[in-house]
Amino acid sequence: MGDVPRIDWSDLRHFLALAREGTLSAAARRLGVDHATVGRRIAALEACLELKLLDRRSRAVALTDDGLRIAAAAAPMEDAGFAVERAVQAAKPEIGGEVTVSAPPSLANRLIAPRLAELFERHPRLRLKLIGETRSASLSRREADVALRLSRPAESGLVGRKLGGFGFSLYGAPAYLRRTPPQAHAFIAYDSTMDEAPQQRWLMAIAGERDVVLRTNDLTNQAAAARGGLGLAVLPHFLGDGDPLLVRCEAPRPPVRRDIWLVVHRDLRRVPAIRAVMEFLAACAAAADAQNPVRS
Repeated sequence: MGDVPRIDWSDLRHFLALAREGTLSAAARRLGVDHATVGRRIAALEACLELKLLDRRSRAVALTDDGLRIAAAAAPMEDAGFAVERAVQAAKPEIGGEVTVSAPPSLANRLIAPRLAELFERHPRLRLKLIGETRSASLSRREADVALRLSRPAESGLVGRKLGGFGFSLYGAPAYLRRTPPQAHAFIAYDSTMDEAPQQRWLMAIAGERDVVLRTNDLTNQAAAARGGLGLAVLPHFLGDGDPLLVRCEAPRPPVRRDIWLVVHRDLRRVPAIRAVMEFLAACAAAADAQNPVRS
């Protein structure tokens, strides 16, 4: 019997990230490294195992049969490693250290970041890593410790609490609304990746046959384009109402609303540092909920 290869766990972790994400660049972003590092780590793993894990003949990277088997066998090891990390974090009694929070970009930028000084004034030993992203970070894989989401969590092992919500309405520049009759209004929308979002469906129902002149998932870009007179955008009230260069427009349908859910892994929900951050996020969400009354 030959010697069992001594596998470098870091090499295996990079390979699993590629197996999950599907591309070198996406795996690199998830791990916080460059794509060359991911490629180098996987090449080292292949050399160690004396197996070809990736099919590199086409531009798209695909796992070989051996690669699929190794990824399936290694996934439980990774899950066990994350469970150990959560157990270590849960054993820490102090309100300190780094807590990673994932939230939609608009919530991270407008509701959380401006109030962080309040959190650090109460808990000066705490450090926060704030990730604004449209995707749902995996709490089981420690991509984040706490998350704000716009839907109830469905993954096993997660605990969710509904904090409230916020409304959306149409917004435009006053000059644009004065010079453009309603039948000629143009619209600013999300791209096709958000077609199932309630606010996108609401906007498209209102737009009907009228032009959608810009599609972008960045709400800051949508607001800027509306501010510049390009058309009407559907924006959260906490973003549109606070912009002095935009006004909320009447719409033929009631304003759409999204819920805010606070999500944490059940292993971490009683950790003092995590609880402190959760209380802070609940206060941030309450500020969004307070801006929901409809005004003309």
